[in-house]
Amino acid sequence: MTPRSRRIVLPAAALSAALALVLAPNATHAQGTPKVLVIGIDGVRPDVLAEVPTPFMDSLAASGWYTAGTQTTTPSVSGPSWSSMLTGVWPAKHGVTDNGFEGRKYGQYPDFLTLLERARPELATFAAVDWLPLASLEGGGPALSIAIDTLVAVDGYELGWAAADSVVAARAAQHLASASADAAFVYLGNPDETSHRHGSIRVEYRDAISLSDRHVGWLMEALRARPAWEEEDWLVLISTDHGRREDGGHGGDSPEEMTTFILASGGATGSWPVAGPTFIVDVAATALHHLGVPSEIAAELDGRSLAAPGEGRPIR
Repeated sequence: MTPRSRRIVLPAAALSAALALVLAPNATHAQGTPKVLVIGIDGVRPDVLAEVPTPFMDSLAASGWYTAGTQTTTPSVSGPSWSSMLTGVWPAKHGVTDNGFEGRKYGQYPDFLTLLERARPELATFAAVDWLPLASLEGGGPALSIAIDTLVAVDGYELGWAAADSVVAARAAQHLASASADAAFVYLGNPDETSHRHGSIRVEYRDAISLSDRHVGWLMEALRARPAWEEEDWLVLISTDHGRREDGGHGGDSPEEMTTFILASGGATGSWPVAGPTFIVDVAATALHHLGVPSEIAAELDGRSLAAPGEGRPIR
């Protein structure tokens, strides 16, 4: 994603003030205390993202790191894909191959926040989601475990997805602005559900992506408002679980369904190498690397940190 001239969604004065927060000099501090925020936006095609007004994500990409060539899991559906992003391993390890989540092995291959709790329990973890299977599966546990310090879960089907995403983003912003936080995951489901509902990637889907961008703006403003912001080194990672076809569906292995993106923002990204092949499992690996998780834990992951890529690639 590159900066581009296009229609501005927000009033000019509000947009300028908000972007100033995102692009402020020394907005992240590479010598400060490492912190991570992962934002997952469900079902966003990178080529459509490039055409949609997203001033907040554009700003982050312009001063950070971006690739539109990331590959997701097969099948390209939410259960296995979010499991791979959160755990840093492929379905052959975490066991999730569909949206029923049968066969999951989260006890052996937990989400990155739970891994962090195991390695450094003194750190504060947070998650907020509106797709309930990520937080409330019975028998074997959900993708986001009860080890996470603070977990906010609302039902997108009950509230409506645009409203639910707004609740998730608002509650996450409130927490990030004022509470102890070292690592966080925020899930926004509206774009995927909107595309399914309308059976297309046209205007409704694109409007849903624009709304997600405004929610990203809320979260970035919350980080900037933190009392200890000047002493913190936040890495913000934004990604998606899968792409989609023109009819709004997904689950196959076409490039449109398999290709995703990763956007990274923060002082640490200034020394990152140019993107080579990237995979959805790299998100968790990058987050844990930034937080200094021991190498023996990282060795169990299929993903690798985007900050320090090694030779070879795991097989899906």
